[in-house]
Amino acid sequence: MAWALVAGAIILGGDVGAFIDIPSFLITFGGSISVTIASNPMERIRLLPLILRSAFFSKAQNMIDVLNLMIRFAERARREGLLALEDEASGIEDPFIRKGIQLVVDGTDPELVKNILDAEISFLEERHKSNRAIFEVWGEMSPAFGMLGTLIGLIQMLGHLDDPNALGPGMAVALITTFYGSIIANAFALPIAKKLAVRTEEEVLLREMVVEGVLAIQAGENPRIVEEKLKVYLPPNLRMVYESSKKKAEEEAA
Repeated sequence: MAWALVAGAIILGGDVGAFIDIPSFLITFGGSISVTIASNPMERIRLLPLILRSAFFSKAQNMIDVLNLMIRFAERARREGLLALEDEASGIEDPFIRKGIQLVVDGTDPELVKNILDAEISFLEERHKSNRAIFEVWGEMSPAFGMLGTLIGLIQMLGHLDDPNALGPGMAVALITTFYGSIIANAFALPIAKKLAVRTEEEVLLREMVVEGVLAIQAGENPRIVEEKLKVYLPPNLRMVYESSKKKAEEEAA
């Protein structure tokens, strides 16, 4: 939408050609992307398509589904013991949940379970932070190279002060690099970095809920207590959906 609105404003202005300058584009885009590549390990740069896909198309697990899964495990562990979860644990798709339940089934000390799962969360945050760094650096460098291109344009323009007719077009070309740098940063790189940060927050919150649920199951707490503990992780809109679906299921069962 941002790109469309900017393009629309340019077209309505009537002089689209004034915003097209190949040297300015090479300085701003080429310079900023080159510095971004130089600032990050090549292994991370190769992951760029996957990182972009993660920003726009990946989706965290449904928190209500995870809540229901934890409650189901708590109920079964309460009835049949922790060892009864071993068969179900192997069929869990999410590796983090599977690891947590398997640690519990193996009789691992609760403090050690928490430390292992917390370490998983910490390393996940670090990996995601490293991925965001690509776009954060790009967002920082684009305006800087836009200003560099402007300075180059001004130097070239000052070399033709003897020709007043060249000053206006020269100033326009000098400023176009700043425009390119601003739009790359503010309509591409920085929004993606923010989006990746949101994805990280969602995943961390979900995993923290799993840790709480796993420890409650290991402690043999009542499934209702487990439910109340985990419900606090749901945002208000999801909590309403959960309560509504639970009430509907109870009515159908009755």
